[in-house]
Amino acid sequence: MPFLVDLLQVLIGFIIGGVVGFFLARHYMKKMMKKNPPINEQMIKAMMAGMGRTPSQKQVNQMMKQMTKYMD
Repeated sequence: MPFLVDLLQVLIGFIIGGVVGFFLARHYMKKMMKKNPPINEQMIKAMMAGMGRTPSQKQVNQMMKQMTKYMD
């Protein structure tokens, strides 16, 4: 019987550790993405130029707004 109690404590410890680790990693990644965004205006302009378009600043701003919306 004590074996089952010990096993249950270990399993609960793993579950709690996994949940806490997930939220800490998520917070760290959000902070890192805000500090170093994966894409910037120059990249958007180069991507659109590669597709044969010359984007206006309004279009670039719209795309940047969409990117930041999904990172929040």
